Amino acid sequence: MKHLLLTLTALAVGSLVAQAAKPLQVFVLAGQSNMQGHAKVTTFEHIGMDPATKPMLAEMLGADGKPKLCERVWISSIGCAEAEQTGKLTAGFGATTEKIGPEFTFGLYMEKFTDAPILLIKTSWGGKSLNTDFRPPSAGPYVFNETQLAGFQKQNKDVAAMQTEKAKATGVYYRLMIEHVKKVLADIKRVVPDYDSAQGYELAGFAWFQGWNDLVARSVYPNREMPGGYDDYSTVMAHFIRDVRKDLNAPKLPFVIGVLGVGGPTAEFGPDKQRSKTHKDNFRSAMAAPALLPEFKGNVAAVLTEKYWDQELSAARAKEDDLKQQVKKLATEGKMKPAEEKALFRDAMQKKLTKGLTERERQVLEKGVSNAEYHYLGSAKILGGVGKGLAEAMAELRQLKSAK
Repeated sequence: MKHLLLTLTALAVGSLVAQAAKPLQVFVLAGQSNMQGHAKVTTFEHIGMDPATKPMLAEMLGADGKPKLCERVWISSIGCAEAEQTGKLTAGFGATTEKIGPEFTFGLYMEKFTDAPILLIKTSWGGKSLNTDFRPPSAGPYVFNETQLAGFQKQNKDVAAMQTEKAKATGVYYRLMIEHVKKVLADIKRVVPDYDSAQGYELAGFAWFQGWNDLVARSVYPNREMPGGYDDYSTVMAHFIRDVRKDLNAPKLPFVIGVLGVGGPTAEFGPDKQRSKTHKDNFRSAMAAPALLPEFKGNVAAVLTEKYWDQELSAARAKEDDLKQQVKKLATEGKMKPAEEKALFRDAMQKKLTKGLTERERQVLEKGVSNAEYHYLGSAKILGGVGKGLAEAMAELRQLKSAK
């Protein structure tokens, strides 16, 4: 019996050692302001107001009711603060330390999908384009199109000087991204103190969440209202995937594209958004297009982040904006002082005007919004869903890869 107990103990210890020795799973998260994340922690409560997302809130909170601290997920993040931010994953690795981006739920759900330790390397900068800032080497230099050149000439601008400046800006953030990933991988123990080089690491996946600066770049995509108007984005995105894999020496690195979904599904756009419907449809199709290329079959996926948009929140925000316009008009007509206008708006919010907000609408606005629409309303419910969706798509790609 004694020998049996010793044998069982040895097997249990061996199993724990084997589990601990699993290679560190490294995921790169990159993009612009929505990858940074502008959802304040104060919007967490709103997630629990919807039965469909209440289970996600349970994953995001610890037993003490505060944002969960992941024991098996570490993060290194640049672009959100002046200096690199590192530590075990929790809330606060968003655009500021009071916010989250997709990284929080991405890490939480990847932790559920694997029992190996995880490292997230996040490189995100607000207001950056793929056509210039993140432009990969194999896409070649950015070339001004005829529409842009005609505009420069009309404004009497020095085209040669502008081309020089453009060349300097091209690819800067692509290079910073690659440099940081390599820096972290060269000294993992600096970020993951318990890391043992004997266990090694696996570059396990790449998640991309960007697009706003290209979506609104009318001069870069002058035919954006036409079918194929954003084809250049698709072309550069395909180069981006190839170059990332080459520069990180990971030929089949699973790659997930978070397709811009601000405003939700365009089929549900109201009259006030019809003007932007066509070019948003075209852009979303262009973002998702690389996943359809034969060379990327089974190793690149597109996640439609429009699925995580909150229509109730959006409608309440639109109603609030309408109230502001009503109040502004009444204040102007009545020549009100600022304090009087503020009081009138407060009355409007309390439904003392005929089109005032309901109690439910006031609650979702108060608890669910912390930023502008183009930042997914600063909603943890929306960005939490995005991170979860990116993780689920990544897990599927990794399952396909392991099955081969």
